[in-house]
Amino acid sequence: MEDIFSLKNKLLLITGGTRGIGKAISLKFAQAGAHVIANYVRDDKAADELSSIASKQQLAIDTCRADLTSTKGLEYLKELIDAQGQQLSGCVHCAATGVHRTFDELTTRQFDWVFALNIRASFELIKMLIPRLTKGSAIVVLSSLGAVRAVPAYSLVGASKGALESFSRHLAAELASKDIRVNILSPGSVATDAWDAMPHKEQRMEYAINKTPLRRLVTLDEVALTAQFLCSDAASGIVGHTLVVDGGASIVE
Repeated sequence: MEDIFSLKNKLLLITGGTRGIGKAISLKFAQAGAHVIANYVRDDKAADELSSIASKQQLAIDTCRADLTSTKGLEYLKELIDAQGQQLSGCVHCAATGVHRTFDELTTRQFDWVFALNIRASFELIKMLIPRLTKGSAIVVLSSLGAVRAVPAYSLVGASKGALESFSRHLAAELASKDIRVNILSPGSVATDAWDAMPHKEQRMEYAINKTPLRRLVTLDEVALTAQFLCSDAASGIVGHTLVVDGGASIVE
């Protein structure tokens, strides 16, 4: 019987694909049979660690250092994709940045920096990818609950993610006629090193756990499996949807 969740022989791009959620998705997709291009911008050590894991597990993962906010970086990524000899079956866009400060502490420079990656680079990336995507392919963008809820010291990230969600819904409506599905994956609180950048980390993590009906953080594996579903044939009828994976945190007061 055909496995409709399989990604066998598919070429998939994961931006921000060497750390945290992106790394978990890169590994999960490769374990499901995909050839993965894992993009990153700075952390060579994390990329080397992912390559080492892939080598040991005999997984098809190629890391690619390219700054998505630069023309040079996008051009390099385009050339790498074109050199693969097959069209992309999808992209999971995890790459993002953020500044965790209250509004009165934020600067215009920080605003421009966050929106340059979280919004403009998303626009430029998807524009470049469309002619390289095969029919039936999927684009999944990573958002967060801060896109629709006010989270302390999160206004820039939340605003950029809110814009990304709106952009993705409009894009979903346009690209559906090309047989390209666009959806949004919005994880709740996940145990990654992103917590280290947040003020009052311990208190906020404890609050997140206590607020979640499951009484725990969402796991990287749970998020990665959801991304696999959205990129598989099993999700062929899902378009422009925001799929929340948060253990129920968003349904309770």
